[in-house]
Amino acid sequence: MRFTLDELDPQIGYKLMTATVTPRPIAWVTSLSAAGVVNAAPYSFFNVMGHKPPTVAIGVMADDKRGFKDTSRNIVAGGEFVVNLVPERLAGRMNITSMDAPSDVSELDCAGLTPLASARVAPPHIAEAPVSFECVSHTVLVTGPHQALVVGRVVEIRVADEFVLDANRGHIDTPALGLIARMHGRGWYARSQDTFQIDRPTYAEWQAAQTKLGEKV
Repeated sequence: MRFTLDELDPQIGYKLMTATVTPRPIAWVTSLSAAGVVNAAPYSFFNVMGHKPPTVAIGVMADDKRGFKDTSRNIVAGGEFVVNLVPERLAGRMNITSMDAPSDVSELDCAGLTPLASARVAPPHIAEAPVSFECVSHTVLVTGPHQALVVGRVVEIRVADEFVLDANRGHIDTPALGLIARMHGRGWYARSQDTFQIDRPTYAEWQAAQTKLGEKV
C-alpha cells in the first residue's frame, strides 16, 4: 500500500514514520532558561550526523496552540544544550520529564534527578545519565510552521568511568550502558541488549565470494 503524505492528515504521516523508523535513540536534552531554570525533555527524532566536526541533530516539534517547548526556546536563545542518553534504569524518570511542566519548573526536580555542571556549556548534565554530550548550536533549520531541526556541534563528552574500557582508544562498554530506544505507538520502548554482528565486506571479498559461488554451480 502506498501513502501520499501531501494528501493525508499530518498526524497519519507521523504515525507511519514513528511506527516504521524504529528503534530511535533518545536525546534527553537539558537546557537553561534566561531565568536560570534547568529544563529537561526527551526527544526521539535524534541521531549522530557526523564526526568532523562531531555533530548531532534533533527534530523538535511545536504544539499548534502553545508553540515550541521550553527546550527549543532555550536552545535558540542560549545556543547551548546537553544531550544525555537514557538507560533502562532511568526510563521512569525520563518519562516524568516528558510532562507539560510550567516553564518556571525544572523537570529535573520533579523526577528527582541531579544536575551536574558542564565543562564547556552553561546547561548541566543529568548526573545519573551514563553518557552526556555538551553541545553548541550550529544551525536551527525551520522545516515547517510547527517544527525545526536543531543541529549541534558536540564540544565535550562525559562517559561514566565504569563504562570506559580504554580511554586512549575510545572503547566503551556499550552493552553495559543498557540504553533504551523509542519504538512504535504511545509509550513503547526497546532494550538494546539483543544484538548481532555482521562484518562489512570489501568489494574484493565480495567478488571472491561470487567467483567461488560460480565455481560450485
